[in-house]
Amino acid sequence: MAREIIVTNDAPKAIGPYSQAVKAGGMVFISGQIPIDPKTGLVAQSDIKTQTKLVMENAKAIIASAGCAMSDIVKATIYLKNMSDFAAVNEVYGGYFPVDPPARATVEVSRLPKDVAVEIDFIACKE
Repeated sequence: MAREIIVTNDAPKAIGPYSQAVKAGGMVFISGQIPIDPKTGLVAQSDIKTQTKLVMENAKAIIASAGCAMSDIVKATIYLKNMSDFAAVNEVYGGYFPVDPPARATVEVSRLPKDVAVEIDFIACKE
């Protein structure tokens, strides 16, 4: 099975030995996105809703670069530094999936890269 590495300048560059996304067998695996502004490379120092929106916009850019749309996402995992942010994150996240949202898990973690409050990874399917 052939793999295609997905890279776009419209989302933050990888900050480690990983790809923004990998496309294989009709599936697109999007690496965890954190609230980094792709234009400046800086972490957003803002409230959880603004951070979540930046994460979602970064993911949307990567997904588009892979030839997919948000509606092609079949699974997401949300990692939160504080589960008390769940409702605010859910409000922003839900706006990107107005109908038939993907399967999802949400977990609280003790720490995330660059000490951000939220990270989300995605799997999309485009046949």
